[in-house]
Amino acid sequence: MKKLLVFLSLSLLFINVISAQTTTVWIVRHAEKDKSNPQDTDPSLSDEGKIRVADLAKYLKKVKFDVAFATPTKRTHQTLDSLVIPKVINYKDIKSLVDSIKTNYVGKTVMVAAHSNTVLEIIEALGGKRPKEELTDDDYDYIFELSVKEDKARVKMDQYGRPHHL
Repeated sequence: MKKLLVFLSLSLLFINVISAQTTTVWIVRHAEKDKSNPQDTDPSLSDEGKIRVADLAKYLKKVKFDVAFATPTKRTHQTLDSLVIPKVINYKDIKSLVDSIKTNYVGKTVMVAAHSNTVLEIIEALGGKRPKEELTDDDYDYIFELSVKEDKARVKMDQYGRPHHL
C-alpha cells in the first residue's frame, strides 16, 4: 500500500512538473488606430479601436496574465489598457520577445500586443504554424492562443468583437 501511495505521489508530482512547462501565450494585433492625421507616426486608438479594446477585455475576462509585451507604440499599449496585467514590457524585435518569454516566463500566461506584419512571425518564432497566410492592414479582430512547450506550439485562432469584414 505504501509503495502505491509513493508511486501515485510521484506520478502527480511528475504531471505537475510537466504541465508547469507549458507556457500560454495570447497574441493580438493592436486595435484600430486613428488614421485622421497621416503625419502622425505614433497614433492613438480610434473610437472603434477603443470599443475593440473593451471587447478584448470581455473575451479574456477569465484569463489571469502574469505579464504582457507591447511594442513602444501608443496603440499596442492602449490595446492592453483594459486587461488586468501586473507588468507590461516593451519589446523591439521578435527574437528578443521570444527569448524573454522562453527564458523568463515558462509555465506562465503571457499577452502580446503586436502589429499586422509581426503577429504571424511571432507565432512561428514560438514554434507554431501560421493559422492564416497573412494578416492584412484591416485585420483587427483575430486573437491567437498558443500552448508553448519547448520549441513547439499548438495554435488556436479565434475572432473577438465586431467582425471587421462587414
